[in-house]
Amino acid sequence: MGMDVSEIQTFEHQVLVVGAGGAGLRAAIECSALGLNTGVLSKSLLGKAHTVMAEGGMAAALGNVSAKDSWKVHFRDTMRGGKFLNVWRMAELHAKQAPARVRELEEWGAVFDRTKDGLINQRNFGGHRHPRLAHTGDRTGLELIRTLQDHGVHQGIHFHMECTALSLLKDGERIAGVAAYWRDTGRFVLFRAPAVILATGGAGKAWKVTSNSWEYTGDGYAMAYEAGAELMDLEFTQFHPTGMVWPPSVRGTLVTEGVRGEGGILRNGKGERFMFHYIPEKFAAETADSEREAAEWLEGKPGARRPPELLTRDVVARAIKAEVDAGRGSPNGGVFLDIASQRTAEFIRRKLPSMYHQFKELAEVNITREPMQVGPTLHYCMGGIRVDAESQMTRVPGLFACGEAGAGMHGANRLGGNSLSDLIVFGKLAGAGARKYLDGLSATPRADDEQIKAAFRRATAPLNRDAGENPYLVHEELTRLMGQHVGIVRERQELSRGLEELQALKQRVKNVKAEGASQYNPGWHEALSLESLVICSEAVALAAHLREESRGAHTRVDFENERPEWLKYNIVISRGPDGQPQVEKVERKPPPDYLRQIAEANVDELEAGKVAADAPED
Repeated sequence: MGMDVSEIQTFEHQVLVVGAGGAGLRAAIECSALGLNTGVLSKSLLGKAHTVMAEGGMAAALGNVSAKDSWKVHFRDTMRGGKFLNVWRMAELHAKQAPARVRELEEWGAVFDRTKDGLINQRNFGGHRHPRLAHTGDRTGLELIRTLQDHGVHQGIHFHMECTALSLLKDGERIAGVAAYWRDTGRFVLFRAPAVILATGGAGKAWKVTSNSWEYTGDGYAMAYEAGAELMDLEFTQFHPTGMVWPPSVRGTLVTEGVRGEGGILRNGKGERFMFHYIPEKFAAETADSEREAAEWLEGKPGARRPPELLTRDVVARAIKAEVDAGRGSPNGGVFLDIASQRTAEFIRRKLPSMYHQFKELAEVNITREPMQVGPTLHYCMGGIRVDAESQMTRVPGLFACGEAGAGMHGANRLGGNSLSDLIVFGKLAGAGARKYLDGLSATPRADDEQIKAAFRRATAPLNRDAGENPYLVHEELTRLMGQHVGIVRERQELSRGLEELQALKQRVKNVKAEGASQYNPGWHEALSLESLVICSEAVALAAHLREESRGAHTRVDFENERPEWLKYNIVISRGPDGQPQVEKVERKPPPDYLRQIAEANVDELEAGKVAADAPED
C-alpha cells in the first residue's frame, strides 16, 4: 500500500495529552501554564468525560464541616480503604495536596454547595471518617469539567476532538508521538510530540453491566502496554454497589453514593434493612467511636453514628449480590435503595437533583415517594499503568499516565470521592513531570516513517478483509465471558476457563470485518476498540488468577480472606519478547516510618495530635 507519511495531516506539540476528562484537562492546564505547546486529544466531545459521572463529590481534608479532619486522617482512610496495597507516596501526595487543588478550582470559578458560614460544604461518604466531600449537589463531576474547560480554553491549549489514538510512536526507547484518526472522516492524523500524557480512563466496556459509556475501552492501557510500559493492580475492578437495574435500557447507569451519603438506606425484597448483617467485625472495631457503637452496629441498631450503607464499596456490592443470590432481591434482580422514607421530598430534590430527574425520566420512578431498584455495576479500575509517584512517568521515557489510567493511588479498593481529587492532584503532577522530562532532553525524538505506516496499516486491516466476523457480536461475547468468569466474585476454575475462552476470542478479534468505507463507520471504531478491550480483559483475568487471596475489590471464593504474604506484592503485567503478556509478582518497597505510623495509628490519638510522626514538608 503506497502511503506517503509527508502527506498525512500532522500536528506538532511539545506534549500531547490523550483524554479530556478531569485528569487530562488538569494536566493540559499545568503543561500550558509551564509554557509548553500543549495538545489535547479527545475520543469524544469535550464535556462528555466520565468525570461527569462522579456525582457525589471530591474528597479533600478541608476541615470545613469537621475541624478534626486533616491530611493524616484522610491518608489513613485511603490506606485502609485500599487494604494497604496503595502506593504509599501517592496516597500521601493526594491527601496533602487535595485541599489546595479544590481551593484552586474555586478560584477558577467552581461553584460548590455552602455551609451556613459560607464555606465549601462537605458530605459523608463510604469509608471516610469525616464529612469530606466538597460537592455541587449531585453534579460535582460536571462542575469540575465545566470549570477546567472554561479555564483551559483560555490557556492556548489546542483541542483535537472526536479523534481516537491508535498507537504510541517511539524513537528507540523514547516516546515520539501518537498515530490517530478522525472518527468522522476516518482520515489518519499524526501527532509528533516528545511527551505524551495518557488520561484515558478505564476499561469498563469489557463488562456487560457497567456505568461506563462507549469510550471506556481501555485504549490507554493497551497502547501503554504495547509501547513497553507496565500494567499494575488490574485484578482490582470496582463494582459500584448501586447502578440502575431497571429498565433494561439503562441497566448499569450510576446511582450516586450521595443517595446513601444523604441518608438513603438499602432494603431487600422483603423490605428488611440487610446491611447490618454484613458489617465486618474488624471494621466495626476499627471504625466505631466506642465498643458500644461497634456492638450497636453488629446488633443492627439503626441509631449508630455511621450507617452500614456507607461501608466501603466492595463490602456493599458483595452484600447486595449475596441478598440477590439468596432469593431476597427486588422484582428486577437488585435491591431497594430507599431515601423517600428517610428524608422530605424538598430535601431530596435540593440535595439530589440529578438523581431525581434520572429516575423520573428513565425509569418513571419518583424517588421522593418510592424506592429505587439498584444493583452492582462495573464502575472503576483501581489498577492501570504503573507510574512513578512523583512525576507520573511510566518506565517508557516521555510517557506519563494520570487519573484512572494510572495505577497505585487506590490500592485494592478506591474510596468514593477520592477519584475526583485524584484527577486534579495527579493531573497537575503529570504536567509538572512532563515539563521536567522535556527540560532534560538534548534532542527531540522522532518516529521513522516505517513505524508510522505500520500503525496506520494495522488500523485499516478490518476494513480490508474480504470476510470476517461482526465486531459487535464479538464484543457481546467478550462482555458475557467477563461477567461470567471475571465478575464480582472469582474462583480458580472459572478464571482458568475465562482465560481459555479469551485465547479463542483473541483469534476471532484478529478476524473481524468492518463493512463499508472509513467515513462515519461505527463498525470500524468497534473493531479497533476490541483490540484494546481484549488486551485489558486478558490482563485483568491473569492478575485475578495469580492473586490467591481476597482483598478489597478482588474476591476469590477459593481464598476467602486477606493473606498477609500477598501484601508484599503488586501484580505487574508487561508485554514479553514473544508478544505475550508476562505476569509477575513484584515486591513492594516498605513505607517510610512516619507514614506507617499514621496509617496504623488509633484515629482518636491521631486527631488529638498525639501521633508525633511528622512528614518532611513537601
